[in-house]
Amino acid sequence: MANYSELTLNGLWKNNPALVQLLGLCPLLGVTNSVVNSLGLGLATIFVLFASNSCVSMIRNVTPAEIRLPAFVMIIAAAVTCTELLMQAYAFEMYEILGIFLPLITTNCVILGRADGFACKNSLPAAAYDGLIMGLGFALVLFLLGAARELIGTGAIFANMDLIFGAGAAEWKWVLNKDYPQFLLAVLPPGAFILTGLLIALKNIIDNRIAKVQLARSAPAEKTSKRVRVTGTIT
Repeated sequence: MANYSELTLNGLWKNNPALVQLLGLCPLLGVTNSVVNSLGLGLATIFVLFASNSCVSMIRNVTPAEIRLPAFVMIIAAAVTCTELLMQAYAFEMYEILGIFLPLITTNCVILGRADGFACKNSLPAAAYDGLIMGLGFALVLFLLGAARELIGTGAIFANMDLIFGAGAAEWKWVLNKDYPQFLLAVLPPGAFILTGLLIALKNIIDNRIAKVQLARSAPAEKTSKRVRVTGTIT
């Protein structure tokens, strides 16, 4: 039986596809120059991971080993095509902004890796949950990176959110300073490399501190000699 708490911890932290496995770095670095772009790609990736993991798990017992990987790629490509069609219908401007990075989800190593490494070996509920959590972990990193790059680069955050959430979200934009001098490096690819490295370093620092605390708690207490109090008169 799948351990859902362990799957959650792995997907969001311990085995995060972006910060630990370092998979899917091409869209991670290329799209995350704003929050809205990051959310658009993150939601698409979540849907594809969830759908592909579910389908792979359902056919795992009837797919010969010789055609397993081609079958997985076909399933992933079908899920990506559905995502593109939905985005064209309901968020066409977002579809145009994401451009080539949307169909490139088909070749994202995160999705094929989860299909081959987990979904084809586990039940439908576990595989679907793993796809959802791994997608959330990847989308969370996309969001953090997009928010940092947008805020540092433009002095504003949550711009153009109406592209995903409708006209009412146009007022979500928050401006740090109207006279903020734009920092172009943050919104260019070099800024993505730098900030991604900082996120990975921050995670490693937190992991090391957690490991030290756990080691200190599990260390046996130091043995000390007991003092014996003697009362009365010794003759």
